[in-house]
Amino acid sequence: MSDENWQALSSEVHDIWNQNAAFWDDYMGEGNQFQRLIIGPTEERLLKLKGEEQILDIACGNGNFARRLAALGADVVACDFSEIFIERAKLRTLENADHIDYRVVDATQRDQLLALGEIRFDAVTCNMALMDMPNIEPLLDCLPHLLKPRGCFIFSVMHPCFNSVKATMSIEEDDREGELVTRYAVKVSGYMTPFARKGLGVLGQPSPHYSFHRPISVLLNACFNAGFVLDRIEEPCFGADAQPNRPFSWANYKDIPPVLVARLRLA
Repeated sequence: MSDENWQALSSEVHDIWNQNAAFWDDYMGEGNQFQRLIIGPTEERLLKLKGEEQILDIACGNGNFARRLAALGADVVACDFSEIFIERAKLRTLENADHIDYRVVDATQRDQLLALGEIRFDAVTCNMALMDMPNIEPLLDCLPHLLKPRGCFIFSVMHPCFNSVKATMSIEEDDREGELVTRYAVKVSGYMTPFARKGLGVLGQPSPHYSFHRPISVLLNACFNAGFVLDRIEEPCFGADAQPNRPFSWANYKDIPPVLVARLRLA
């Protein structure tokens, strides 16, 4: 794709997220079940925060994870390319405001990323956003310049194997000698070929947004090409404490991971 086409696509993605930002902020609040029960706890465990770390939170949305990191003692630079998300994030930040620096930054633009400060951060997080970016190479190329020598990059994404627009969720019921047994399954009709497609992240959002499907090999090889090695990978599932709000809620699919979380370090 030409630079001109990349810019046009990035501009469209930006406009769509500004249309959806207020709706998503109202929906997410301080975190939905995905964030509170599986993503947040997994990323916190991988971060191993001791206090006073410098953390860069890429594509922070309404800032719920940045606020959690600040509450745990970190100093956070939280950025998003949606001006409305950043406005909403600031309004929600009633505690630890002196430990969070919100910025409007497009993570596909190298100059904006490098302006955040070289060799500054102990860790960079990107929470459920890489699959929303048309081009992840600029971010990955800049991270070695932003991280301290022993720093890490932790990202979470919708699991490319099971949670994409080419994965269909199903519910089946069997009669096993008089006992009705419900079985939850996912049928995958496409995986290896990267693609972009619009869809809904939250029912009722104003505009469908782009998702950029990348199989695990493409996603991780892009990280390896930028100089990272894989340090840890997790596939968290919902447990018994999750409350499904509809039949096809991921909270019902206890043995299929909806999310992939990885920690990478510089080689």
